[in-house]
Amino acid sequence: MSEKTLTVEFVTPEKRVFSGKAISLFARTLEGDLGILVDHAPLFGVLVDGKVRIKGLDASLQEFEVSGGFISVAYNRISVLGESATQ
Repeated sequence: MSEKTLTVEFVTPEKRVFSGKAISLFARTLEGDLGILVDHAPLFGVLVDGKVRIKGLDASLQEFEVSGGFISVAYNRISVLGESATQ
């Protein structure tokens, strides 16, 4: 039996910030902080300025500063559309 993972696409108008598999993602939205794991309920949120943290399959943590944007979660796929982002 294979383990489930998250497929993450994180882009800005200038570049692809992250594309790959992960076990979790953490972000801040207008409604508050989010922690997203496998099989999370579908959602759409507005990102506020802050950090987006992506925990990889090897448990490494990548951290990005994001300036606004949107996040969408459905069926273990996460799309992050940031206005700008730096690592």
